[in-house]
Amino acid sequence: MLNRVILIGRLTRDPELRYTPAGVAVTQFTLAVDRPFTSQGGEKEADFIPVVTWRQLAETVANYCRKGRLVAVEGRIQVRNYENNEGKRVYVTEVIADNVRFLESQNKDNNKSNSNSNRNSNNQDPFSDSGKPIDISDDDLPF
Repeated sequence: MLNRVILIGRLTRDPELRYTPAGVAVTQFTLAVDRPFTSQGGEKEADFIPVVTWRQLAETVANYCRKGRLVAVEGRIQVRNYENNEGKRVYVTEVIADNVRFLESQNKDNNKSNSNSNRNSNNQDPFSDSGKPIDISDDDLPF
């Protein structure tokens, strides 16, 4: 059996980070994914797909993703159901993501909002190509 999904789209709102009673991080957001065709009126259409991330990925998404950001999501489709307060059975279909890739740099997003702010600030990329080797000690490596 195979249940695998790959989506590329934009977040419709900022992700919601919550924690379960056991302290596990969970994030929910909706991804707008363009359909490959236009409507009869010539307008682009999109599907709005709910996505859930867990644990460290949930915290990363909450820290770095914002409304409008372009991301790729890999995961699986899950269908769950529950009984609401009115006693009706509610079915929910969502993507449980195990990988989220940021397809636009965060600096690009910041430059849009800060284009008129201090252009000579100290926010330069320390890893920009200066042509010199970078000296990193073994203590700085995570492995």
